[in-house]
Formats: sequence, C-alpha cells, structure tokens
Amino acid sequence: MDAGAGPRWAVGAATAVLVAGGFVLGPHVGNLHNGLIAASFTAVGLYVLANRTGNREGRLFVAVGVAHAVMFAGREYGLRPGPLPGASWIGWLGVWPLPLVLVLVGVAVMCFPTGRLPSRGWVPVVGVLLTLGLILSTVSALWPVEYARTGLVAAHPLTVPGRAAAEAFYGVARPVSYLLFQLTWVACVAVRVRRAQGDEARQMRWFLYAATVSAAVMVTGLVVWHSPVPGTLAGPLLALAAGSAILRHRLYDIDPVLNKSLVFGGMAVLVTAGYAVVVTGVGRLVGGSGTWLSLLATAVVAVTFEPARARLQRLADRLVFGRRATPYEALARLSAHLTAPSGGLLDGICGTVADAVAAREVILWTGTAEELRAVSVWPVTTPRPAGTRTLADLDAVPVRHDGRFRGAITVRKTPGETLSAAESRLVGDLAAQAGLVLELRATAQRLIVAGDGARRRLERDLHDGAQQRLVTVAMELGAVVRLATTTGAAEVAERADDVRRQLLEATAELREMARGLHPAVLTQDGLGPAIGFLADRSPLPVRLTMSVPRRLPAEVESTAYFVISEGLTNAARHSGSAAVAVRVELDATGLTVEVHDEGCGGAEFRSGSGLEGLADRLAILDARLSVDSGPAGTRLRTVIPCG
Repeated sequence: MDAGAGPRWAVGAATAVLVAGGFVLGPHVGNLHNGLIAASFTAVGLYVLANRTGNREGRLFVAVGVAHAVMFAGREYGLRPGPLPGASWIGWLGVWPLPLVLVLVGVAVMCFPTGRLPSRGWVPVVGVLLTLGLILSTVSALWPVEYARTGLVAAHPLTVPGRAAAEAFYGVARPVSYLLFQLTWVACVAVRVRRAQGDEARQMRWFLYAATVSAAVMVTGLVVWHSPVPGTLAGPLLALAAGSAILRHRLYDIDPVLNKSLVFGGMAVLVTAGYAVVVTGVGRLVGGSGTWLSLLATAVVAVTFEPARARLQRLADRLVFGRRATPYEALARLSAHLTAPSGGLLDGICGTVADAVAAREVILWTGTAEELRAVSVWPVTTPRPAGTRTLADLDAVPVRHDGRFRGAITVRKTPGETLSAAESRLVGDLAAQAGLVLELRATAQRLIVAGDGARRRLERDLHDGAQQRLVTVAMELGAVVRLATTTGAAEVAERADDVRRQLLEATAELREMARGLHPAVLTQDGLGPAIGFLADRSPLPVRLTMSVPRRLPAEVESTAYFVISEGLTNAARHSGSAAVAVRVELDATGLTVEVHDEGCGGAEFRSGSGLEGLADRLAILDARLSVDSGPAGTRLRTVIPCG
C-alpha cells in the first residue's frame, strides 16, 4: 500500500469537512470563491499525488486548497448571524492569513508545472513576497484592518493600541503589495512560457488557456449580469486544467482547442461588434431603428463573415503553431526546387518538410527497404547518420513512385511533440512528390553509370580494335620502307615513310581521344594512378596530396577524375598561375576533391560550360561543386559521398 495514502485521506477528509461546514453555514457570495478553490485545488492536488507520489506541484496545490478551506470555514462561521460561540477567534482565523495565502498561491503559479521556480534567481523574489505577506498578515492579525471589507459579524478578538496608524499603513501597503504580487506572478509565468519547450510548453498553454477562459467568464458576468458569480464558478477550471497538464492527460489536444477558441472568440467579437455598429450607429444617424436595420446588419455580417473567419484562422494558426508553411505553400516550394538548378534538391525536400510541420530534424533516406542510407539532413549543420538502416528500424514515411519503393522520410519534432493527423497527411503528400524526385535522380544515376560504361567500352574497342589495326598497318609500312631502301627505290621509301608518319600521328590522336572518353588506367589501376597520370601530363606543375586507400565505386572515381581534369585544364588555359595544388582524401564524410590555383580568378558557372556539367554530374551523386574564384586564385571543391 502507498505509504502516503493515509495522510492524503486525512487531509482530504479534513478539507471536505471544512468546506462542507462552510457551505452549510452559508455560503456568502463574497466568500464563495474560497470554498470552490479549497475543494478543487485540494482534490486535484491529492489526485496528482496519488498518481505522482511526491510531486511538488501537487503538494503546493494541496497547501493552497487547505489554506482556502480554513479561511472559507472561518469566515462563514464569523459571518453567521448570532454570532456563534467562539466566532471572534474562528472568524479571525479566516481573515488575517489572506496575504500569506496569496503568496502561497503565487508560489504555486510561479512553480507550475514542475513544482520548482524557473531559476535560482527567483528565490530572493519569493523571499521579498513572503516578507511582505508576513508583514501584512501580522498587521491584519493584530488589528481589524480587513473586517470592514469582509463584513464579519463577530468582533476582532484582540484589542491592541495603534489601530488608526495600522489602518493607515495597511490602506497603502495592501494595494501596493497585492499589485506587486500579481506583477511578479505574471513576469515569472512569462519567463517560463518563453523558455518552455515540448511538454512543458503545452502544460503552460493549458494553464494559461484555463486562466484566460476564467477571466473572460468573470468579465462577462460583471458586464452582462453585474455579478461575480459566473467568474467564481469558473475558478475550478484552473485547477482541473492544471491537474490535467501536470499528469499530461490528453496534453496534445491543447493546440486544436486553442486554435478553435481563438477563431470562435474572435468571430463572436466581430459579429457582435458589426451588428452593434450597424443597428446602433446607423439607427442613430437615420433617427430610428427597426426590422430593416436588423436585416441590414444581418446581411453585412453574412457578407463579411467568411473573409473575416479565414483571416482569423490564419492568425490563430500562426499564434498557436508558429510560422510554418501551409500545405499549398509547401507543395509550391517543392515545385520550385524541382525547377531550380541542381545541387540542393534533396536538401530542399528536407527543408520543405521541416517548414511545413515545424520539425526539429528531417532526414531523407534512399535505397531499398532493407538497406536505407541517409542522403540529406535538415538542418544542414546536422551530421548525416552513418551506415544503413532498414525501414522497420525507422519511424518513417515511405517514399514511393509508381508503386516502387524509393526511400523514406523521418521527421523528429520537439521532444514531447508528435505529428498530428493533418501533418502526417501533408508529409505523405510531400513524400509522394519526393518519390518523383528520387525516381528522376535514380534514372539520372543509371544514365551516368550507363554513359561511363559506354565510354569504357568505346575506349576498349578503340584500343583493342582500330588502334591495334592502325599500329599493325604502321609496322607493315615500316617494313615496306626498309625493303624499298634495300632495293634502291628511294622515292618509294620516302613516300612510304611519310605515310607511316601520318599514320602514327593519327594513332596518337586516336589514343588521346580514347583516353578522353574514359582513361584505361582509371579502369585498370584506380583513381590514384589516373590522377597521377593527369598530374604528369599537366602543363603546370602539380602539388598532389592524395589519400585514397581503397577502390571506390566506378561512378565516384570517374566523377572525381573529371573534376580534377577540368580543374587542371582551366588552370592551364585561363589562370596564369605558376602551379596547381590538387588534394584528394577519403574520410568518413566522403571523398574530398580540391583543385586550387593562384591565378587571376574569374571562373564561374556558365550555361553549357564544363563547370555546369560537373555540377550536374555531382548533384546526381548528392554532392555539390563549390567554386571560389577571385584575385587570390580559383578553388574547386566537392565532397562526394561514398556510402
């Protein structure tokens, strides 16, 4: 059995007796709020403690409830005509603790929902409030400074000199201190709301929502019925909402509740104001009002209702959910990424999803359901998850195109928040659009692989076929030259030697052409020897730094080769630099390729240029080409994923 169950039952029973006794003796309207606060806060606090043993805020709620129960019973006893036996002391007990009870209520509000102050800096503030409350309660305990306001029938039990001075002091100190109490509570709650995240933010929303509703009911009762009773009856809502927030019961329903309440309340105010303006204002201008004015007001309200509601809905969405893209804006943004230059398409997908649902992190995965690899992460500063995952390992939205699995999208929101049904549908719609992107990307990758394969086959055919035959013909012509020289046919030897020289030149050109299509050394020996070959043939001296301990996928090696080849060619032709530095390193992030010269700069992306072609090719491999070109030289850099 719970060790704290007995004391909780005792506290609950005592509070119930005090509250019930007070209602039997009264209740008086001016004291009704004390009884309702006592019952609601004690019940909620005990329920919280029963579910969360030792919860600090639950204990504060019980303390607030018990204090109000003592005050409620004491005042009702002292207000009973007669007066009742011992009413002076019992009624006195229901009056003088009020300032200290207000400090206790303030501490409960300031510590909500954790039971602790937002920071240690608030401890001295609570100390000041407690000192003020103790001073005011001491004055109220010694002199009847509150009796005229509370209307107790029984007299104050103490007769202490200096009543006039005490009343003068209390008349100034009480309103100043109570205003300071309220301003301090508001400031503390504002600080906590600004700092709160996740579940705590939603807990604060529940609390503030209930407080706003209670205040609205209070104001409505005073204005419409000239009575505080409606507001008093709404007081327990605050305790119930706070208890639900502490226990996180249906916590995630607060956002739609707030949203609809803002829209409903705003429309109620606009409709009432519009009707009043037309009926009252126009009626006074024309000297009367009647049925036709009511019809006119109805028509005006009907015409303006939908536009006003739509604007209020957008405002409520922004206030409750924050600035985020609407479904239409999200799809439009994704469409813009589809037509934008290559290089940030996958990042654009992740960014669009993040903006649409206010996500904290979005990851796009590609591959099969059994082997998914992260290809893009939002925010871009977040490192990509290493290795592979299966779809079963991820809480992800699948990405498909024409029924074929292309990848997945994982969305992580602020701790404690989950995707709503509408947000899940929106992510699904964006995933469907992303499926087309990934399908096009996969198609482009297949085209690159097929193109590289075709170049390799063409290079091999030229090397093994036409080139070999041309070499054989050149050798035969060499034999003819030697034969003609031996037999004395000098003219024939000269002509044959000239033909042989032209044939060798054609063979060299053919060899260069084959190497340009796809270098055989890259296929046979790998990236290191191929880049070394480029460095040896470069017109400019090349400082080569290379660390690639293993063979890489063919499309990665060929792309890196062409990046370096383009960089060396541009440096030799346009930079005027004395040397070129090439760095190729393989690490956990991928293959880093960098070409740097110290020339005049001026390199930029142009339509149809080699740099644009390289950027498009790199984009297919989820890489970007950065070009930093200025008076200090030109630097081409990229990091190619090698997963």
